[in-house]
Amino acid sequence: MSATPTDVVPTKSVWKMAEHPQAGAKTPISILIKDKSDKPIESFQTVHEKKMHLFIVSKDLAYFSHIHPTYKGKGEFDITTTFPAGGDYKIIADVTPKGGGDSSIESHWVHIEGEPAKEEPLVPDKELTKVVDGKKVSLSFSQLAANKTLHMTFTIKEAKTNQPINNLQPYLGAMGHTVAMSADAEKYLHIHPMETAGNGPNIIFMTIFPEPGIYKVWGQFKHQGKVLTVPFVIDVPNK
Repeated sequence: MSATPTDVVPTKSVWKMAEHPQAGAKTPISILIKDKSDKPIESFQTVHEKKMHLFIVSKDLAYFSHIHPTYKGKGEFDITTTFPAGGDYKIIADVTPKGGGDSSIESHWVHIEGEPAKEEPLVPDKELTKVVDGKKVSLSFSQLAANKTLHMTFTIKEAKTNQPINNLQPYLGAMGHTVAMSADAEKYLHIHPMETAGNGPNIIFMTIFPEPGIYKVWGQFKHQGKVLTVPFVIDVPNK
């Protein structure tokens, strides 16, 4: 959960894609996870119901996708996805080889050919409340500063009635998932919620932002069978 995982199995990765992937077209991606001796890693832990969590973000962080490749064996994961527009994307593979207590992270930049989307400036939100798919979601912090352990709370209500939602469903084995990335897409946090009583309306995460600066945060929750993805842009001060 923190920015400083300590029990990580060292990994390497080999990425295979088409030479000139096109926006709007189905794009196969193959990821081979190897150990530090260049041998394929055979066995991975199932973490939150999956052996690999794959995140795709555009360079401006406007686009976000959380998907799950299929494990083919002998270290190889495959998936087919579609990139919405031309441009540069960062792909992050989050796996935990057997014997590791924390996840190993492998990442890869790819250029997608085609008409680019209009670039969206990354500006911190003035209000940390959003309405998405009929839900009003608010984000708050116990303290917001770099290099400090903090609690990050999402509060979810019905937008029309302002009634708290108390019947969230587990999503990938938890009441929610959060990903945070720095503006340059170099710092990545995949955060799971703390154990809390009930199924909402408050979902609490604990983490550490490793450096000050602007981050984009995506909270993901499940309600009535539908996954809700809520983005926020925050400015993390030094202290």
